[in-house]
Parts: sequence; C-alpha cells; structure tokens
Amino acid sequence: MLLYYPEVDWTGISPLTYLFTLVTFGFYFYAYNLSTIWFIYFHAESDLLFCILILSLSISSHIGVIKMLYMYVNSQKLRGIVADYLICDAAILPGSRLDNNIKVTLRKVKKRAAIYWLIIIGNGIVYMVVPLLTPGRHITEDEQILWGLDPTLESPNYEITTIILWFAVGLTVYAPANITGFLIIIVGYTEAQMLALSEELLYLWDDAQNHCRKIIAEGGNIPMEASSSSKTNFFSRRSKDSGIFGGPSFKDNATTAPSAASVQEKIINDFIKQRLVRIAKMHAVNINLIIRIENIFEYAMAFEFTLLSAGLIAELLGGLENTYDEVPFALAQVAMDCITGQKLIDANAVFADAVYGCKWENFDVSNMKLALVMLQNAQKTMKLSALGIKYLDYSTLMSVIKSIYSAYTTLRSTMNI
Repeated sequence: MLLYYPEVDWTGISPLTYLFTLVTFGFYFYAYNLSTIWFIYFHAESDLLFCILILSLSISSHIGVIKMLYMYVNSQKLRGIVADYLICDAAILPGSRLDNNIKVTLRKVKKRAAIYWLIIIGNGIVYMVVPLLTPGRHITEDEQILWGLDPTLESPNYEITTIILWFAVGLTVYAPANITGFLIIIVGYTEAQMLALSEELLYLWDDAQNHCRKIIAEGGNIPMEASSSSKTNFFSRRSKDSGIFGGPSFKDNATTAPSAASVQEKIINDFIKQRLVRIAKMHAVNINLIIRIENIFEYAMAFEFTLLSAGLIAELLGGLENTYDEVPFALAQVAMDCITGQKLIDANAVFADAVYGCKWENFDVSNMKLALVMLQNAQKTMKLSALGIKYLDYSTLMSVIKSIYSAYTTLRSTMNI
C-alpha cells in the first residue's frame, strides 16, 4: 500500500541541492572509480602493495552508494513502508503499557543507530582531518594520484585533489551511515512492537481477570461492547487511515450478553478474544512490513556483503599498519547489519515464547485455537536476508569473518607482497 501526504511538497527541493549531489557523485566517480582503474593499470607492477590498498578503498566506498541507488529506485515503495509504520504508531494508545514498552525498546534502538552513525562518520572525519594536522602537505593517501593531477603535492593540483577527496570521502561515509541508520530504526520498530506485544500476551490472563472484576463491580451482567472503551484497550482511534487497521479484526467484536451462570467466564473469554485478534493483526502487519523491506534491500545486502568481503581481504593484504583506519569502516557495516537481523530474530523468539506462555490452558476452545494459530505464525521467524542465501545474524557474521580470514591467509601465502 502506498500513501501520500498532500500537505508535504516533495518537489520543493532547491536546485542547488541537486547540483551539489551531482557534483559530489561526479567527484566520487572520478576519485574512486576512474582514477583507481587508471592508477592500477599503470602502477600495478611498480607498487603492487599500494595498488591493493587503493583497490580496497575503491571497493569499500561502493557499499553506501549502491544502497543509495537502491533507495532512489525504490523511493516510492519506501515512502509507503514509512507511512505504514507511522500508521502502526498512530494506532497505539498514548500512555498505555504497550506504548511505554515500545518506547523503552526504541530508546535502545536509537542508541544503537546513533553509535553506528558516530562510528562511520567519525571514521570519515578522522580520515580527512589527519592529513591536515600532519606537518607538510599530505592527502588522505600520500601515494594516491588522481588522473590528470600529477604531481599531486604541487599547487594547484594539491588543493584540487584535497577538495575532490573530501567530497568523495564524505559521500562514502555519509551514505552508509544514514541508510543503515534508517534500516536500524525501521526494523528496530518492528523489534520494539514484537517485544511489547509479548509483554501484553504475558499479562493477558491477568488483564482479563481484572477486566472481569471491574465489569462485575460496575454493574454485573454488562455486554462487552458497552465496556470496550475501558483502559484495557491499548489501540487508539487516532489514525484515520483504514488501510491497515480498518479490517474487522481491529473493530470491537460484537458479543452477546453473557448468561447469568457463566458471566465471569464469558466476560474473560470475550476480552481475551478481542485482545488476541488485535495482537494477531499487529503481528501480521509487522511480518508484511519486514517482507517488503527485505524485498527492497535483499539485492543491496548481497552486493554489500560481497563488496565488504572483497574490501576487507584487500585491506588485510595491504597490511593492517596501512589500513588500520579503513578496517573499522567495513567491519562496522557487516557487524551492524547482522546485529540488526539478530535483534529481529530474538524479538520474534520472545514473541513465540510469550504466545506459548500466555496461560492458554485457561482459555475456552475458540481462544485456544486462536492462540495455536498465533503460535504457528510466530514460529515462522521474521528474518532479514541477502537474497535468501544468508540470514543476517551472529552466525553469519562469524562465518563471514572466518571466510575473509581464510581467503586472506590463502592469498597471502601465494602472493609476494
């Protein structure tokens, strides 16, 4: 589903912004593509070690740019996903237990995204600032030569080279920092909802009993629809959009007045049914959102892992004493993608355990069947993957690091570096 906000002027971007972006991409392509190919072609035999270093820089720099291109191509779909996440958030009753638990997890997600952003951006700032603080004329890599700007350290070639590399490095770190940060936040919101819904399931039986006692105390045999607006409802009517929450599952279920002989059981099971239906609906919505995110980024993730692996191998071959400031940039991206995927898997596992631990044995047969369906759906773990080949989790991170080191040791033993 794709939503639009007519009050937002998506076309009101200054032409200078487009010009700045075009210039930045031009400088990036010139510094890390064209000049790299030219340098390796003419200097590979004379300085193989530095050619490997330049190649590792070029490979690692493509990660964020490829993700940015994927986001641009799928920008309309991404806007729809973001809009649907906003609808999910608008449907939560402010101040409810569900809302508070979501916020607790989102604070952790925000810290995770902020730390990652600072690592990537900080790495780029250090990479650009160190040459300026070193006595004499220096660029990010002193032996690097841009096509047509040799000798590099003489004016005006030095000034031109420095400006071009600043633009290129800025794009190299800015793109992955913000795009991966975006993924951390939106996937983290699903993580937060799964953990918060798990808490609701664990308190479901107690909430139902408290609700029953309140209804009986207020008037005895009262139909459920008369009490559906009580504080036990954690869904708000703030959202006017019916695309996600407009189905019958999110409308108060009409119930007949319970008989005098089973008033408590009737009230409790009607409450449980309404709550289970709402939680199941929210779970289904989050599954759909994760699938849509994966469909957009699965190819980008596959390219990212391929490029990062190749880049890290080249950086290790170039020697850690020469690439110590580049390795954290590449390794942090692999690690954060896998951490994000693992956190989603863990949240899904917590939700599945909560479904089983919601005291379903006390429910009536209808609610038991509903809990069983929810358990079956929860056991189909929500995951992020790279083309469905590798799921992003801790085991994938370890296998990638192991594969990189194995490839490095093999190449190191066969190359005279």
